[in-house]
Amino acid sequence: MTPGHRITVERGGEHVRVVRDGRLLAESRRPLVLRETGCPVRYYLPAEDVRTELLTRSDTRTHCPFKGDAAYWSAPGADDLVWAYPDPKPEVAAIRDHFCFYDTEVVPPGAGA
Repeated sequence: MTPGHRITVERGGEHVRVVRDGRLLAESRRPLVLRETGCPVRYYLPAEDVRTELLTRSDTRTHCPFKGDAAYWSAPGADDLVWAYPDPKPEVAAIRDHFCFYDTEVVPPGAGA
């Protein structure tokens, strides 16, 4: 890590979901919450909670010096909607086998199923 840059990964208790064009793409009550200096809070969802059959692997790849190399997936009409770190850096190893979406909705307690 560089001085002043911090990343934490914690188990969250939030109920989160991702809906795109009326279609549920992911829903989890066991996200990992990643907080990173200068970035919005991100929810990493276990692969089992993501409807991967609705996603198509993209050719896009990016590199983060703090997390590693990311792979991306798209949904119809939404390129590179979700990403994952197949081999994350040791400091954030917990996010392996988890997906992160740009538009994750936190469901208020008592709402939804």
